[in-house]
Amino acid sequence: MSVVLVSPKYQVVIPKVVREALNLQPGQRIQVIQYQNRIELVPLRPIKSARGFLRGIDTTIEREDDRL
Repeated sequence: MSVVLVSPKYQVVIPKVVREALNLQPGQRIQVIQYQNRIELVPLRPIKSARGFLRGIDTTIEREDDRL
């Protein structure tokens, strides 16, 4: 776990280990979410990067009669 310091301009530096693990790039947008008593930073990815992420999923499940 890394500890960062909030600057007088309320800026923080994301540690290099985290940047590399998430493949963050300069200029990339990150969504800031307040959840309970913490701050979450969620990298926004282009929608095209999600293409095919469900490839190979099993779609042969039994459905309830009212869910057709």
